[in-house]
Amino acid sequence: QVQLVESGGGLVQAGGSLRLSCAASGRTFRRCAMGYFRQAPGKEREFVAAVSWSGGNTYYTDSVKGRFTISRDNANNTVYLQMNSLKAEDTAVYYCAASEVTFPYTVVAGVYDYDYWGQGTQVTVSS
Repeated sequence: QVQLVESGGGLVQAGGSLRLSCAASGRTFRRCAMGYFRQAPGKEREFVAAVSWSGGNTYYTDSVKGRFTISRDNANNTVYLQMNSLKAEDTAVYYCAASEVTFPYTVVAGVYDYDYWGQGTQVTVSS
């Protein structure tokens, strides 16, 4: 079992930055690929970014490439999403998720491929 708790959301002006944190507990965290998803009102949950168990591989949806960076600190069981140059269309509830995988360089992008989810944190970007 892995428990996930997100933090770091808030209100920011367009062009600003936020850093989301996802604190994980549970002995299998270090063998989990991690990801962030987001869900805006009236829309489906969408993939944002993923990082492999080792931290060596990352993957991003096109709309955030060059602006967002996902990273992980396995020593402290934490995953981060640094969000720069924020836009109004980035407004959503952001969710952290964990996927139990076999190989250390696997990244996971499918919403149904994740096993554990956090409660979500609101990010609002004002234009």
